[in-house]
Amino acid sequence: MNGAETLVKTLLGNGVDICFANPGTSEMHFVAALDEHPEMRCVLCLFEGGATGAADGYYRMKQDVAATLLHLGPGLGNGLANLHNARKARSGIVNIVGDHADYHLKYDSPLKGNLDGISEAISHWTRRATNAASVAGDGAAAVQAARARGGQIATLILPANTAWDEAGDAAAALVPVPLKRPDKDQIVSAAGALRVPGAALFIGQTALHGRLARLAGSIAARTGCELMADFLVPRIERGAGAVALTRLKYPIDDNVALLKNTRHLVLCGAKRPVAFFAYPGKPGTPEPEGCRITELCTPDMDYGWTLEALADELGVGPTDQPSVVSSALPDVPTGSLTLEKTGAALAALLPDNAIIVDESVTSSSPLVEATRAARRQEWLHVAGGAIGSGLPCAVGAALACPERKTVCLTGDGSAMYTVQSLWTMARENLDVVTIVFANRGYQILHLELANVGVDQAGRNAGRMFDVDNPALDWVALANGHGVAAECVSDMDGFVAALRKGLATRDPYLIEVIC
Repeated sequence: MNGAETLVKTLLGNGVDICFANPGTSEMHFVAALDEHPEMRCVLCLFEGGATGAADGYYRMKQDVAATLLHLGPGLGNGLANLHNARKARSGIVNIVGDHADYHLKYDSPLKGNLDGISEAISHWTRRATNAASVAGDGAAAVQAARARGGQIATLILPANTAWDEAGDAAAALVPVPLKRPDKDQIVSAAGALRVPGAALFIGQTALHGRLARLAGSIAARTGCELMADFLVPRIERGAGAVALTRLKYPIDDNVALLKNTRHLVLCGAKRPVAFFAYPGKPGTPEPEGCRITELCTPDMDYGWTLEALADELGVGPTDQPSVVSSALPDVPTGSLTLEKTGAALAALLPDNAIIVDESVTSSSPLVEATRAARRQEWLHVAGGAIGSGLPCAVGAALACPERKTVCLTGDGSAMYTVQSLWTMARENLDVVTIVFANRGYQILHLELANVGVDQAGRNAGRMFDVDNPALDWVALANGHGVAAECVSDMDGFVAALRKGLATRDPYLIEVIC
C-alpha cells in the first residue's frame, strides 16, 4: 500500500466514512485510494467553502467527524470562513490538504504558499506528514484531535510523495482524550449560586438539545433560576415539547434589557455573552453592573458530566420536571406577503422533527418567533457569524440525517457566497427545501451603519449594500445548478410552494420577494 491507501483505511477504521472534497493534482493518489473504498462516501463540492461548511453541518447533526479533501494553501484558504464557523460551533473536522512533494517545495512553484501558516490560523491541530510510513499514524492522530475537547479542527498536510510512496499498514484508533471537569468545590459553589434569586444558568453546545437540555431544565425547575442561551448557537431544539428557555438576541440593547435583573450568571458549556461588535457609547457585554459570572464549565470541558454533578448536588429528582413549550399551531396565512406571515406558514406546515438551517440574517427574527411553538424542530445557526454557511451546512445536515426534512433559510446576499452547494444538493438528491429571502441587499449592513451613528447611507454606501441592478434571478440560478425552483411574492404563492417543497424528496428552492 502507498501512503494514501493507508490513510483512507485509517480514516475508515477510525469511524470517518464521509469526505467532502474539492481535490487538485497533489491529491490524486488520495483520490485513487478513495476509489478503492466505496464504503467511504465521497461528496464533491464545487467550492472549498462548500466542503468545509458541509463538514460543519454534518458534525452538528451526526455528532461525529467528517473529512474534507482540499488542494494546497489556496484550497484551504478558500475554506477558511466556514472553518471559522465550524470552530466557533466546536465541530470536529479532519482536513486532508495535499501539498507539493517535499523535494519540489524548493522551486517555489506557482501554487506553493504558506500552507502551514494558513492551517495554524484556523486549526486547533496541524501536522505535516514527513514520510509515507508516518501517514497512517498521522491520520489516526488527526481523528483523535478532531474528537478532543468537544470537537476541534484538525488539519493533516499530505505532501504528494508521502501519498504515493510505499507505506505499511493502516493505524488503529487512538484512545480518546479525556475531557476536563470542574472540581467538587466548583460544583458546590455553582449550586449555591443557582439557589439565589436573580440567578441564571447559561448553557450551550449539546446541552441545548436532547437529554442534557431536559436535565438543564430540571435544574432550573429545582432552583427557580432562569435557563438561558446565546443568540448564535450550533444546534438547538425548539417547538412543542422542547425545554423552555430565554434566548439572547442580536442587538446589544435587547440583551441588556433581558439581563437587567440577573445577579449571578453561571456558565455551563457556554462562553460569557458578548456584543457582536463594539459600538460607540454601548457596552461590550450585556450583564448589569455587579452581576457575578461563574465559569463553571467551558465548552471544551465535560459539560454533560458537569450538569449531572450539578443536578446531584442540588438533589434534582423525578418531580423536577422542566418547563416545556406548549404546542400552538397558527392558521395558514393568506394575502400580502410579510416576514411574520411567512414565519406563520412555516410554523403551520413544518413536519415534525425538521432540521432548520438559519442564515436568513435580517429576516430571521420573525421566523424564529413564529415557529417557537410549532412542531418539534432543531435549528442550526451561523455559529461564527461568517455568512456563506447556510447552503453547505444544509448539505451536511441532510447527509447526516437523510430521514429528516431539512429546510435552509437564507438571504440572497449570503446565499451567493456558496451558491455552488445547490449543485451538490442536486447531485446527492438531498431532501432540502431552500427558502431565499430576496430583499435585494445586505440589509444587515444598513442596520449596522445606523448602529455606528450614520443615519443615512449615501450613494457609495448604498451601492456596497444593495444586491440589485441587476437583480439576482434565483429560479434561474437554482435551475442552472439542477434544482427545481419557483419565485413567489404573495402568501398564497408561498404556501403552495412550501407545500410542494415539503412534499418532495428532491431539493427544491423558493425565492421569496420581500
